[in-house]
Amino acid sequence: MSNKVIITAAITGGVHTPGMTPYLPITPEEIINDAVKASEAGAAVVHIHARNPEDGRPSSDINLLREITGGIKKKSDVVICITTGGSVAMSIEERIAVIPELKPELASCNAGSINFVLAPAARNLKPKYDWEKPYLEGTKDLIFSNTFKGIEYYVNTMNKVNTRPEFEVYDIGMINNIAYFIKSGVIQRPVYIQFVMGILGGIPATIENLAFMVKTAKEQIGEFNWSVAAAGKSQFPLTSAALGMGGNVRVGLEDNIYLKPKVLAKSSAEQVIQIKEIAERIGLEIASPDEARSILGLKGSEKVNF
Repeated sequence: MSNKVIITAAITGGVHTPGMTPYLPITPEEIINDAVKASEAGAAVVHIHARNPEDGRPSSDINLLREITGGIKKKSDVVICITTGGSVAMSIEERIAVIPELKPELASCNAGSINFVLAPAARNLKPKYDWEKPYLEGTKDLIFSNTFKGIEYYVNTMNKVNTRPEFEVYDIGMINNIAYFIKSGVIQRPVYIQFVMGILGGIPATIENLAFMVKTAKEQIGEFNWSVAAAGKSQFPLTSAALGMGGNVRVGLEDNIYLKPKVLAKSSAEQVIQIKEIAERIGLEIASPDEARSILGLKGSEKVNF
């Protein structure tokens, strides 16, 4: 399946706020519908966060996550990757609680701590709700904490329910963290890395940096599967480069609210259609959900708890 590309759609995330775009999915129904449409457009994986349906604030409510994941599963066989990031303001306990409860096939696992700064997005924002600007501005003085103790706890929690970690790597040093936990026996192969680039506080989103990250991971880890996600206007240049380098790709409204300059994406599915077309034009085939399960070594949707 070396010629198969896994497309992930990150549906809503915890970065963008309702005042930035009218198309950001907020309610469970909106998130479910966008995830299903993204799958129909070609995404093999959907990356899921929950939001308070009243005001769009990022939420760790397990009942909301159960409603969202269960609703998607009823309508699609897409692989559901549940966040353990939630938002940068949530505690470790809030972020990990969903794993033993819902037992997903795949879940994000942040591979190190980072200054995850969203404050510049507040400058020209016309907020829809009162919480938006303080939420964004508050990240000036916040560390997105993922200590070695926390990473080990996360991975061991996932291992117990046979959930495959998708390691979110925001900077080069996090590759060393993964290598350490592989050598110590905590992380089990196959290893799956999502290079997340362009976050203020992390590695800049350039093709040179992506090549450096992949090279370093090969040297430190050996064999692994990888994908790339890039923030904002870097999304399509970096995902297009990743396709040429043999990687997989992530798009979606979590990472970028635009389809092209000055044109808001009306759904994550629109972005999936665009990256799928780019992949197919250079001779690549798009992986189905079951092919993605085989490539990533997932347990199958019949073994989840939603």
